[in-house]
Amino acid sequence: MDITTTADDSELKAMTSRFWFCLSLSLPLMLIAMSDMIPGFNLHQLIGMNAFNWLQAMLAAPVVLWGGWPFFTRGWASFKSWNLNMFSLISLGTGSAFAFSIYALLLPTMLPDAFKLNGMAPLYFEAAAVIITLVLLGQVLELRARSRTSDAIRSLLELAPNTALRINLDGNEEVVHLDQVKVGDLLRVKPGGKIPVDGEITEGHSNVDESMITGEPAPVEKKIGSRVTAGTVNQTGTFLMRASKVGADTLLSRIVQMVNDAGHSRAPIQKIADQVAGWFVPAVIIIAVLAFVIWALLGPTPAFANGLVAAVSVLIIACPCALGLATPISIMVGVGRGAIEGVLIKDAEALELMEKVDTLVIDKTGTLTLGKPKVQNVIPVAGFDQETVLQYAANLDSSSEHPLAVAIVEHAKANHISVEVIEQFESITGRGVKGVLHGKVLSLGNVRMMQEQNTDISALACEVEKLRENAQTVMFLSVEGALAGVVSVADPIKSTSEEALKTIQSAGLNIILVTGDNTTTAAAVAKQLGLKDFIAEALPEDKLKYLKQLQSKGHIVAMAGDGVNDAPALAQANVGIAMGTGTDVAMNSARVVLVKGDLRGIATARLLSQHSMTNIRQNLFFAFIYNFLGVPIAAGILYPWFGILLSPMFASAAMALSSVSVIGNALRLRNRTL
Repeated sequence: MDITTTADDSELKAMTSRFWFCLSLSLPLMLIAMSDMIPGFNLHQLIGMNAFNWLQAMLAAPVVLWGGWPFFTRGWASFKSWNLNMFSLISLGTGSAFAFSIYALLLPTMLPDAFKLNGMAPLYFEAAAVIITLVLLGQVLELRARSRTSDAIRSLLELAPNTALRINLDGNEEVVHLDQVKVGDLLRVKPGGKIPVDGEITEGHSNVDESMITGEPAPVEKKIGSRVTAGTVNQTGTFLMRASKVGADTLLSRIVQMVNDAGHSRAPIQKIADQVAGWFVPAVIIIAVLAFVIWALLGPTPAFANGLVAAVSVLIIACPCALGLATPISIMVGVGRGAIEGVLIKDAEALELMEKVDTLVIDKTGTLTLGKPKVQNVIPVAGFDQETVLQYAANLDSSSEHPLAVAIVEHAKANHISVEVIEQFESITGRGVKGVLHGKVLSLGNVRMMQEQNTDISALACEVEKLRENAQTVMFLSVEGALAGVVSVADPIKSTSEEALKTIQSAGLNIILVTGDNTTTAAAVAKQLGLKDFIAEALPEDKLKYLKQLQSKGHIVAMAGDGVNDAPALAQANVGIAMGTGTDVAMNSARVVLVKGDLRGIATARLLSQHSMTNIRQNLFFAFIYNFLGVPIAAGILYPWFGILLSPMFASAAMALSSVSVIGNALRLRNRTL
């Protein structure tokens, strides 16, 4: 399990520090730049225009030069490879705005009058700084979302114990670090302890909680020759095991590796802004160069100065101030709206992909079902009543820690049935329990237990068969060797599951049930919920393999689950959806968390995705429309007819107007019906 994630963490920490530093300078810079709009706080009149301009430069320079350095390097790399993207546009626009502002500050007399407004040279320090800060915020959010894989791996690693109890050649026991365990070592596992490595039981027997692997809550009987898995929990007995797989070869380690690989194998989808920037950037550059050349060769005197005005105006008006807001503001509003609805969306890509999902792979236990066994039926034979059968069963199970026993005791208490202390209690592994109450010998267990004590169970054969067809576990109660009744226990389906699945299916998604449970139970649950497709007895690697098969056929797949066994599939899915009531590993592996564990949240997330993506596309339109209209005007296209040569000052007005449009449109998401 030698998987490190420090690189991702260090990058996130560095980018976060860079963002907070730049934000601390950009906020006062914005306040200073807009001070003339605040009654009684006209800063440039208070301290003088020269000091006012230098103050802006001092605040903006660290933001642009240090905070924006990663984007300038990426922008330069994009121009070198001509693989133009958002960083090309950001570096070009902010670089032009900052460079022009520095030139205007240092050499104001060298600027042609066409550059000035009311005799003053315009400065764009706040625009450059704000854009850099907004892009840094987007980077922090993206890196934080990517770190979910690291969190999932850390949670998985915590499932394994750090030490093991090894039996040496002289028969003595010693506690050794897990790294010291070798294949063939003999290990002792005590009740309540985690199994340290994969192996085989050589002595003793017990029940082992394997929900980490199978997702099923009922423990599994283990005896000599049974295989056990690292990270699973021993419950009742003590046993010796022979280590067969250690270190990276254990199933838990393979799950860790699968989560790690899946979390890093997904290629990031091409953002709409990058697609637009891919052709917008070269278009802006070409227009700026053409504007300068045409004005320098054919324009009126001073031709060179006018050409420079046109070229710089084109670059500045193309600066993507609103583009920096277009996606983040809609994502932030959309994610906030989802949180109100109980749907936590961890990253922008998940919100974007949800509208494209065509297949939903869904786990059973804890996802479709409550994940906690409950009593379904109590059926007595002639001569007994339901209350007596339940009371006897609860008395026997009150001394057992088995999940099915706990369900029976809780059901009895909920029905105000008193639970008494049983005498001569005995738990028979893999069969049931027995004891004495008021002089009567009671037994509660499976068919094998009834057969061993020669109890005739034929009186309820028909009822038992129907219960089993409905995925219920049946336990027989005998009193003095005669059948008294049966108690059935099952993991009930959530009350909201059927409604949620119908809503999801009506949206056009194909739903496939994939579970570690047996075929009979899987078929019963699928039938009850109207699902045609299901896969049973699926191990973690089976779920992962099936998802990859679906994706290889071109499907956009969402996976909903809640257990450790679901973690690799959740990480591999285009959108992993975890129940908020599930394990930390599942929630860390997923990109969407349903806080209440209600599957109706999937339909909500999909609808929210559709609304958010429509809103983002509208924002991108608003972000670019002013640039598209302003760039040709800045280039001087109106001059031959109207004598208009756009000053760079008007670029800031266009940027402000587009930003206001983007923010106002994004806020409409708060009131959309979901």
